[in-house]
Amino acid sequence: MSKLRHIALSVEDPWATAAFYMDAFDMKKVGEVDASFVLGVYLSDGVVNMAILRYKTDELAGPRGKDWFGIHHMGFWVDDIATAQAKVTEFGAKYFSGEPKEENNFYEVKYTDPDGIIFDITANGWAGAAKDGIDSSAAKKLDRPDLKADRSALKLEKVA
Repeated sequence: MSKLRHIALSVEDPWATAAFYMDAFDMKKVGEVDASFVLGVYLSDGVVNMAILRYKTDELAGPRGKDWFGIHHMGFWVDDIATAQAKVTEFGAKYFSGEPKEENNFYEVKYTDPDGIIFDITANGWAGAAKDGIDSSAAKKLDRPDLKADRSALKLEKVA
């Protein structure tokens, strides 16, 4: 089972953006980062970890570079990293960076999906995130298989 538990924003000023999310949505600061390639703040709502980052280098910022701002990537908490790696690769993901480490250490393995969007997988989670944050009764209330988006306005062309 995989759970979306991490989202990362690439922004100009991580602390100003973090202040907004803490004030507007009552998120809590759970950490900061200052590594050779990134600087930022980690927030949590108790279930999802949000990384608010300013990349220092183009290499690990991804295809858009360090000066691009917006939603940068998302992360999935998986049960088994090797199984998840095999599955995402089977369905067209490409390895980007990172590797699994000792079970008690934090790590992310980054891939790009078939559209080039970066995502992480980890079996250890993120600070402030909860893998099974919604109980089954609450999740059942959100289940609406009958609800369908109107996609008629999309003009998708087949790619040969």
